[in-house]
Amino acid sequence: MTPWWTDQQAPLIGAIFGPAFGIFGGIFGTVAGIFAPRGKLKRTVYAMTGLLIAVGISGLSLGLFALASHQPYVVWYPLILLGGIAAFTSCWTTPLVISRYRQADNRRLEAEQLRRG
Repeated sequence: MTPWWTDQQAPLIGAIFGPAFGIFGGIFGTVAGIFAPRGKLKRTVYAMTGLLIAVGISGLSLGLFALASHQPYVVWYPLILLGGIAAFTSCWTTPLVISRYRQADNRRLEAEQLRRG
């Protein structure tokens, strides 16, 4: 099977996609950390979470496919690494984000009941 990219192209691919994933993950963490406890931007944060999970699982799956297809190390390793990190971290943080939104909703409901009460 012909390699999907060469040994010379691999560092460029890693240099582009590694920081891109890191920057997007950092933006996601910042947005979720600021707005989830306040109960704001719920749809945006959930969309970012879904995107990170989808991209992570896709990269991981593609890397495993490349490994099973006997692609060289420089092809399957970055896919498995970046996809695995993105999938693991986003799946790990999703319950935390959901929990923060639930806490914010409960605080809002309690405040409404106190105002009526």
